[in-house]
Amino acid sequence: MPDWNHIFTEQGKIFIKPYSDMEQLAKLFKEQRIQKILDLGCGTGRHLIFFSEKGFELYGIDASAKALEITNKWLKEKGLYAELKNHRMEHRFPYDDDIFDAIISIQVMHHNLMRNIVFTIKEIERILKGKGIIFIIVAILKGRAKSKRLDLKEIEKNTYIPQKGAEKGLLHHYFTLDEIYEVFSSFDLQELYIDSTGHRVIFGQKL
Repeated sequence: MPDWNHIFTEQGKIFIKPYSDMEQLAKLFKEQRIQKILDLGCGTGRHLIFFSEKGFELYGIDASAKALEITNKWLKEKGLYAELKNHRMEHRFPYDDDIFDAIISIQVMHHNLMRNIVFTIKEIERILKGKGIIFIIVAILKGRAKSKRLDLKEIEKNTYIPQKGAEKGLLHHYFTLDEIYEVFSSFDLQELYIDSTGHRVIFGQKL
């Protein structure tokens, strides 16, 4: 399986521009008086930069030390700060209970086995304040054409490793709607929609 440190070493920041819905999300955060935001799987920091520039208090967690090195350099260049931690999502998060107002995770959580995803969601519940907001984007499988094009090798139900394509060798869990409602049962899921990249957006609030 490819190593994320290698990927970030070879490709650098990879993503520069914030995800398209972030401007709207930032406005909502301001209206809801959100202050403390965790970017779960922050990569090289595009959303840490985006929200920090708007005055929010940012925290970032990622499994790749190289990604965090790039993020830290980028933050310093911008004169910004975010608290960064090198940590894997399938291990207990290095945060106390009920401390974050919002948690975002953009196209990250699906790169795991289902049992680890369930654990990650439980940890999100633990560290998120009551009525806290989640904005999470995950992969879905769009029919047979994609399956054939990527030559997907199934390793458990709805979990595959592409044998071809840009993400060859990377674990993918393709969420169904039923799975989303099941694993996010502790949240009021207010919006579920497919974005322009063909991923599922999950917007909700902790019950």
